[in-house]
Amino acid sequence: MIPIHDIRFFLILVKAGSLAAAAREINVTPPAITQRLQQLEIRLGVRLLDRSTRSMRLTDEGELLLEKGTAICAENDILFEQLSARRAVVAGHLRINAPLGFGRRYIAPLVAQFQTTFPEVKISLTLFDRFTSSAAHNADVTFHIGALTDSSLVAYKIAENARILCAAPAYIRRMGMPSDPESLSQHHCLVLRENNEDVSLWRFSKGRIHQSVRVDPILACNDGEVIHQWALLAKGIMIRSEWDVAENVRGGRLTELLPEWDIPSADVIALVPQRRGMSARVKKFIEYVVEEFAPLPPWRIKK
Repeated sequence: MIPIHDIRFFLILVKAGSLAAAAREINVTPPAITQRLQQLEIRLGVRLLDRSTRSMRLTDEGELLLEKGTAICAENDILFEQLSARRAVVAGHLRINAPLGFGRRYIAPLVAQFQTTFPEVKISLTLFDRFTSSAAHNADVTFHIGALTDSSLVAYKIAENARILCAAPAYIRRMGMPSDPESLSQHHCLVLRENNEDVSLWRFSKGRIHQSVRVDPILACNDGEVIHQWALLAKGIMIRSEWDVAENVRGGRLTELLPEWDIPSADVIALVPQRRGMSARVKKFIEYVVEEFAPLPPWRIKK
């Protein structure tokens, strides 16, 4: 019989991709990882990995242990959840992904509060600057802002989040207020490049009227915080999420432009790999975040 902790060790090693990365993940030295792997191979009587200083490759036996071990660990986790549920305890390891800025400002504090409320839950929070489907499939919960094309992930709406056209008052005094979406082509525009989207095509609607404007950005960046800072420096007009600009709009450091026109929203959603078999800790955490942002999230400007 293979102890479950040995199987989990092997799965961590394979996921890490190298002995050094696995050592960092488990917080031990690389020689300790090598020794533990050798001991496991000796006990099993087979070689699990062909490895060099820079790479490693699964043997047929390693592939078998990876496949069966993954299923065994999943079944073990389900059993643990079922047993924990019977004593009304939310426990286990919760892996959460969130966008860098939004995650730092809104998700990280809720993670700390949730862990205090449910002390038997261990939480790993990873903040990313670019969404990837593979990372979302390897997490328990991934927060995302806006529409999603990957239909294999199950989405739960967490909170409303409008997108705001805005600029600094100093820019407006210098360049004037745009009168309609078409006039934006005569203005300095700031563009955030992310997720391979057509970010220079800005879309607006007012009732049944729809307008799309192709802007020629004077400044562009792949970091939303940089775009925000440029706007505060009166470099131009930007479209940003309500969660990011609400404080500065309320404080008068940014002015909302063309408020009578709507921009496609970018609601906050939580993504899970599958609907069935959701653990108690995942379900409880999603419910917790929804309740914290209800009835209106703290960034809400649009009513």
